[in-house]
Amino acid sequence: TSVHWHGIHQRGSNYMDGVVGVTQCAIPPGETFIYDFTVPDQHGTFWYHS
Repeated sequence: TSVHWHGIHQRGSNYMDGVVGVTQCAIPPGETFIYDFTVPDQHGTFWYHS
């Protein structure tokens, strides 16, 4: 699984976008992954899903 973000510009951190097989590998069951990115000067509605 992974978490995919909508409305957040992933400038310089595309590998944190959460599209399995495109920008990152799946997170195996029982494992963890820390998403770490900055959202500077961005306003609006954001949502995510796995």
